[in-house]
Amino acid sequence: MKDFFIDWHMELVSPDRLPTIIMAWLLVTIVGAVTGPIHGNANPFLWLLYDKTLGAMAARLDKKERKVRDLMFRGLIMMILSVVVAYTFGKWAAAVVYVYDFKGFTQIVFLALAMTGGSVWFALLRLFFAMRQKKVSKGAYYNIAQSSRRNLSASDDFTITRTAMGFAAKSFDKGLVGPAFWYFLVGLPGAFMYAILAAFVWRFGKEGFTKGFGKVALAVESLLGFIPHILAGVLVALAGLFTPTSGMTRAYVGLLNPEKRSKYEEGGLPLTAMAYALDVNLGGPGTDLDGSAVKPRWTGPEKATAQLEAGHLKRAMYLMLIAHLLFIASIIGMMFWSGMLF
Repeated sequence: MKDFFIDWHMELVSPDRLPTIIMAWLLVTIVGAVTGPIHGNANPFLWLLYDKTLGAMAARLDKKERKVRDLMFRGLIMMILSVVVAYTFGKWAAAVVYVYDFKGFTQIVFLALAMTGGSVWFALLRLFFAMRQKKVSKGAYYNIAQSSRRNLSASDDFTITRTAMGFAAKSFDKGLVGPAFWYFLVGLPGAFMYAILAAFVWRFGKEGFTKGFGKVALAVESLLGFIPHILAGVLVALAGLFTPTSGMTRAYVGLLNPEKRSKYEEGGLPLTAMAYALDVNLGGPGTDLDGSAVKPRWTGPEKATAQLEAGHLKRAMYLMLIAHLLFIASIIGMMFWSGMLF
């Protein structure tokens, strides 16, 4: 245990990690935009890996007929196991980087496994073009359904668009800002642990409507994700200043109103900022891929429309593009402040 805390202290906060974050973002943006989502899932690769391994094992324990206390205990055990495996994988990755650095490229690749970027754009653009051509087929919304874990088989175009826009905001928070924040603080072990915890919540949290299996993980993730979540919300709101027909002031008004903003587990500040900046309503009830009902609150200005179409999706993509660029600009600003670029 003593060695654990010594290693943890040695890995805390290093400005040298800032360029790696930028390069990892570039890698997932370029590769994801070319290859598209893997098996229809636009989330970080570690999420997909978890879903097919430990997630598959955990799914067998998440039985709806069991009592809440039993489900919470099972979820706790699986969460601890998942985080321990992630930490071990992160320590192994750090050891590999130490031996086979290849001028930083190895570390960039490992960090990219915990992040997402281009695959999200691929999924959104595919849906946008299909909607614009009035040919929304199963293939057009399959990526959104798999990535958001929403059952969209019986949904109309409005619901599919709202889901896609909400997913874009959430993926910016959990798939980019969150892992980058913990990588900056603790290195690869921190990024991997947060990514797997976020994957657990994505798989079993049901946007806060879990019967019990994902409750503990939701609480832990909300604690670890609190600061990056705020950063993501602020960046999305600020992006409204540079997005045509959007409103930054309106977005910040939404963020500061606790009665109107989305709950953390339902999308929280980034989703709220998007809804208010674009003057639309996001959220709303639905069904997840396991058949469970999820009922996120409606989020957006009063009298704003929830009947969202291709034009709204286009504005959302532009807003999120600006948010990504602002995130990278903030990293570069930190590099200047630390003296790395002088």
